[in-house]
Amino acid sequence: MAMIEIDDLMKRFGAAVAVDHVSFNVDRGEVLGFLGPNGAGKSTTMKMITGFLTPSSGTARVEGFDVQTDPIEVKRRVGYLPEGAPMWSDMTPRGFLTFVAQVRGLRGAKLNERIDIVVAQTQLDSVLEKPIETLSKGFKRRVGLAQALLHDPDVLILDEPTDGLDPNQKHEVRNLIAGMAADKAIIISTHILEEVDAVCTRAIIIADGKVVADETPEELLRRSQRHNAVSVRVGGEMSVARTLLQDLDGVASIETVRANWLVVQSNNGEALVSEIGTALRGIDMPIDEIHVERGNLDDVFRNITSNR
Repeated sequence: MAMIEIDDLMKRFGAAVAVDHVSFNVDRGEVLGFLGPNGAGKSTTMKMITGFLTPSSGTARVEGFDVQTDPIEVKRRVGYLPEGAPMWSDMTPRGFLTFVAQVRGLRGAKLNERIDIVVAQTQLDSVLEKPIETLSKGFKRRVGLAQALLHDPDVLILDEPTDGLDPNQKHEVRNLIAGMAADKAIIISTHILEEVDAVCTRAIIIADGKVVADETPEELLRRSQRHNAVSVRVGGEMSVARTLLQDLDGVASIETVRANWLVVQSNNGEALVSEIGTALRGIDMPIDEIHVERGNLDDVFRNITSNR
């Protein structure tokens, strides 16, 4: 049984359809990147999975419990970080986490143990006794993440978990998510596509309320125009190198991207790195650098969502 089961989920707001017959499952050990343009239906879908919004039709189940018929059981099993996570600004992070832990049914030594663990995981030690209203956006986001982790749930639904964090903090949160992934089912909504490549095992792209792609990050990268293109920086005359490489079998196109850099694309999607290296060395053309491009998720995302 999948940890999260979404079947034909739909949400209307009046005449507007925000989520349009969306279906997917998430298993234990999966980190699903949930992507889409603003207004695509990501947050609405996540709110329905967690029981904060009632579906217009369709079903959502968490560990076998339906969000409409067993909402309390679903909430017991889910850790949810919503967009703009609400919290009492006059509380300290310790006070807020203590309150949430008590609501979750934690008491005594177990409560203190779990607070100590999530404070360490989210690196909140330095602000634990400061009013939340005085904290930076990044620290507030980490307080929100800490409350989602408090009861050590099997399912995590995280809406933009690294929003407002600096690069070092983003790296730490990504490592935290990766470290928890084996034992949980995790959905991450994000606009940062490098995050998908860094921590997600699978990605769903939603546009106009519909699922338009459901693939691994590597499969999405294969859709990129630059996937398996060869970038080469030469130490000699560019025009000579370009003329030589244009005559190689299998070369579809050559692009000059900046000084002394050429990008060579094959006509069958295979990387021609060996053939290019051999040809350039054959005329004693210095090769300062050569590598195979993985592709660009930003390009893939734009192509999939803008063509609708």
